[in-house]
Amino acid sequence: MVIYELLNELEKAIQNSDNPHFEAELIIMSALKIDRAKYLISKNDTVSDDTINQAMKMAKRRQLGEPLGYILGNAEFMGMEFLLNSDILIPRPDTECLVEFVINRIGDKKLSVLDIGTGSGCIGISIAKFCKNTDVTVLDISKNALDTAMENAKNNGVRIDCICADILNSDIGKKFDVIVSNPPYIKTDVIKTLQTEVKDFEPMRALDGGRDGLIFYRRICDILPQILNNGGMVAFEIGYDERCAVEELLKQTGMFKNIGSQKDLAGNDRVVYGM
Repeated sequence: MVIYELLNELEKAIQNSDNPHFEAELIIMSALKIDRAKYLISKNDTVSDDTINQAMKMAKRRQLGEPLGYILGNAEFMGMEFLLNSDILIPRPDTECLVEFVINRIGDKKLSVLDIGTGSGCIGISIAKFCKNTDVTVLDISKNALDTAMENAKNNGVRIDCICADILNSDIGKKFDVIVSNPPYIKTDVIKTLQTEVKDFEPMRALDGGRDGLIFYRRICDILPQILNNGGMVAFEIGYDERCAVEELLKQTGMFKNIGSQKDLAGNDRVVYGM
């Protein structure tokens, strides 16, 4: 079997996915350990039985609803590649709105940044990559996630510090100039209504924001006086219906002159900030 024939077989196997052709190509490139440039000039090359079996097993996992990011073991974010594991929420393009907002406001200033609930490290690492003068610390409850974040930082040529802690119950012990977070914000009762690849495969503790979806925002706002320097900035990713509630939590801190929000490319409220 040659590559383009394998591509056709994979497309049939995952025809219910959003983009079977594109996903089949990614599976082939992963199985062959080649990049897109090599793939494009190799479609008539013969593939081994081992490669065929590996690719079909990956397609079977996708057919059963497992997210492609976990199958491939990586995902792209802000033009960089991030390794993933089952303890890590797959980075979403929507989160790039949060990162771009923070990057644009930091610029070349020398500031300290804390990324709370970092997962793959995609937020903190992206800030470190594009804001060369920042000192970035990432925090997560999962040691496994932090190990992966450190590897992602190394692979993308930046340095970060790590804190392994449960933000709901831990004291951080130092202050930062910028606090950024994409915390769990889905209401507990809503999780069971989500699509299979989210509710059955992504880590529950990276999704569940409690009964009202606000437990992490509430906690972070409560401890902002202990973790945010005077004149500092906080920026959150939010659910589409949480803007007013999160803005009110920031107002209650009494720490900010300017509180506002930004929409994502789909027109949904996506970022709430205080500065």
